[in-house]
Amino acid sequence: MLVLIDESGDPAFKIAKGSTSHFVIALVAFDDFKRRAVLVLIDESGDPAFKIAKGSTSHFVIALVAFDDFKEAERAAAAIADLRTRLHVKPEFKFAKSADPVRDAFFDEVCSFHFTARALVVDKAKVYSEHLRADADQFYNYFLQLLLKHDGGLLRGANVKLDGSGSKEFRQALNTYLRAQLREGQIGKFKFADSAGDDLIQLADMVAGAILRSYRGDDRKNAWRWRTALARAGRLGDVWDFL
Repeated sequence: MLVLIDESGDPAFKIAKGSTSHFVIALVAFDDFKRRAVLVLIDESGDPAFKIAKGSTSHFVIALVAFDDFKEAERAAAAIADLRTRLHVKPEFKFAKSADPVRDAFFDEVCSFHFTARALVVDKAKVYSEHLRADADQFYNYFLQLLLKHDGGLLRGANVKLDGSGSKEFRQALNTYLRAQLREGQIGKFKFADSAGDDLIQLADMVAGAILRSYRGDDRKNAWRWRTALARAGRLGDVWDFL
């Protein structure tokens, strides 16, 4: 919601000397319904493990891509499928497995479509909870619900799709956990999708990967390359650093 406030008149009481007899303060509120998402895709980059010295990532990113128009989402999905064919990418776009030219082509293609990306970035050195450090599923669940809970109303009633690579038990537990943590009606339908068969989950993966790459200190040349492409196109919203 956007709120604008201004006043007219003055607060002085010297009416005989020119002060206004009345003072008005006005508020105009715009409820930005058009920006509410109808479809949200979620994926992550990095891992929830804490063995940094043995190859675990220093950061974990969970990102969402939100569309406010189903037809625009369909057009974006079709463009991604067409690009995958033209670039001979099989079976799907994965940021971590893509060469730089493929990443460049991907973001050049998708940034022409209207969507908003948001992300939560976790510096694992700042996670002190032994419970979260010891349980990868609880780590993932906790940060996912943080991303969804602090949505500013963007997701109200939206259909949410999440990469469904986990076990059936994990998916059921996550669904129950999110329903308990989120406000009633905060999201609409919630479902899991196989990223290999869902072009827009692949978009979420590429966005999450681009943001994670910006936190890598060993790749200064390309660290911000694809995150900047999203930002310049106006596709990148809030990127929240967990502190």
